[in-house]
Amino acid sequence: MIGGMLVPGISGGERKRVSIGYELISEPSILLLDEPTSGLDSQSAKRVIKQLKLEAERGLAVAATIHQPSSELLWNFDRVILLSEGRTIYNGSPKEIRKYFQSPPFNFTIGLYCNPADKLITIAAYPRKCLE
Repeated sequence: MIGGMLVPGISGGERKRVSIGYELISEPSILLLDEPTSGLDSQSAKRVIKQLKLEAERGLAVAATIHQPSSELLWNFDRVILLSEGRTIYNGSPKEIRKYFQSPPFNFTIGLYCNPADKLITIAAYPRKCLE
């Protein structure tokens, strides 16, 4: 039983996974997800992302907003688009993030043992400061 406002049922994380599964069984040509990992523990988030990657490899176009992913999740994405103040400041492979932001005009150091997503939040929040 899924449950609802008046009837207890599954947890919010389970509800989120059921919702994603429900969308997948309808065999869409594109899947748009808003925060599919929020509220999930790290293992559940990893399973969701791995399944979405598998679906993408099968030909499904998958686009998702993810705020502050772990580095383990970040490396599973084919493309990262970083927006700030309504503008794209990065669009490319997660593997190229360090190289891109360590080059001019950013010259922003992202340590080897640092989660690049954490630094991207700073860059997106203060893009002008990062360029000074």
